[in-house]
Amino acid sequence: MNLNTIHNVYFIGIGGIGMSAIARYFAVNGKQVAGYDKTPSLVTQKLEDLGVKIHFNDSVDLIPLAFLNKETTLVVYTPAIPKNHIGFNYFLNNNFKILKRAEILGKITETTFCLAVAGTHGKTTTSSILGHIMAASKATSFLGGIAENYNSNLILGEDKISVVEADEFDRSFLQLSPNIACVTSMDADHLDIYGEAAALEESFVEFANKVSDTLIVAKGLPLQGLTYAVNENADYQAYNLKIESGKYIFDVKTPSDEIKNIEFYLPGKHNVMNALAALAIADVYGVSLEEIKQRLSTFKGVKRRFSYKIKTNDLVLIDDYAHHPTEINAVEASVREMYPNEKVMVIFQPHLFSRTRDFIGDFASALSKFDEILLLDIYPARELPIPGVNSDWLLEKIENKRKKLVEKEVLIKEIKQSTAKVVLMLGAGDIGVMVDNVTEEFLKTEINDF
Repeated sequence: MNLNTIHNVYFIGIGGIGMSAIARYFAVNGKQVAGYDKTPSLVTQKLEDLGVKIHFNDSVDLIPLAFLNKETTLVVYTPAIPKNHIGFNYFLNNNFKILKRAEILGKITETTFCLAVAGTHGKTTTSSILGHIMAASKATSFLGGIAENYNSNLILGEDKISVVEADEFDRSFLQLSPNIACVTSMDADHLDIYGEAAALEESFVEFANKVSDTLIVAKGLPLQGLTYAVNENADYQAYNLKIESGKYIFDVKTPSDEIKNIEFYLPGKHNVMNALAALAIADVYGVSLEEIKQRLSTFKGVKRRFSYKIKTNDLVLIDDYAHHPTEINAVEASVREMYPNEKVMVIFQPHLFSRTRDFIGDFASALSKFDEILLLDIYPARELPIPGVNSDWLLEKIENKRKKLVEKEVLIKEIKQSTAKVVLMLGAGDIGVMVDNVTEEFLKTEINDF
């Protein structure tokens, strides 16, 4: 398929973080773009500001007339949409050109030198760091989060180098043709898609086999490639870590060189690992270590990845996308490192009934480490309820007496009643919207009354 013959691109699920990056890419490159999403958001608003036409009711009548021409329209969809989606079935039944998000990303990147970041955790932050490094080389980066430096999930460059987040959900990353890639982690996840951890692992092996030039892997993963690690022998090794004035300072040894006193502002050793992975890819590509060092020192982070919403002497409110036990453990370790003597409250919204069921013990163990736990109902996303799988069940498993199941409507009241100085809001559902309401409430009141 020649993208030059396509004039109109219609997205089903246009508000998704990965989908919206591609929609933005087409919009700024002169295509007519429209789409559907379930709910309005800041992401959809920014697309509308670019002239993208978006509707929020699943009706063919709301699709702009120009996009009903099958000769000039490409339809892109997210696999997260339900099978009975009216618009999707209309396009399917009328023989439109229809591609999954990963397929169109593959089409866009197959003519570029592709740098891909895969892994069940860390890929959004790592690809955003890499995108920031490679922006100086005029790469175009498609990200799974909003990079703070650009306030966007698309870093627009030229069409010679692409940086992509290689998503394992629905085996999407197998559509890509990566030249250099890294795998950050292979923990069990998306078992609603894969069925068992072994099938997920097999898909990562298949992805690794698609890498044409160099594969880079976190040390300990069952894949062959250059390795990276913190304070361990590896091809790329970060060492001499210290924290000064709220930032990490560390040294890195590469297979052929060494660089001292890298400054990096994201908290948590897992983020040093993410920075190291990005450094390794950029180094293999050919960016100088001095330039990489300079770019790392100016990286501001990714929205909803340990994002400070409030940071005063009286209250620290942190927003994070963590929705898997491994991610929750990483956030907990980071906050203890940054605030070792403070009481920490976590507000957690479980994401997916199946994920809650599959990792119930690990979720309970991770959440039990916090000083106080407020638990919200499960955010269903693409799923129907599973009998017996609910937040009450998870609450019972948490081995900490300072725990409570709360409704969204009383969340602010519950936070105000706590004596915790550090408050974390974690999850991949609409807790990302709730955190803005909480922030607004506490910024307009006297923090000292908290």
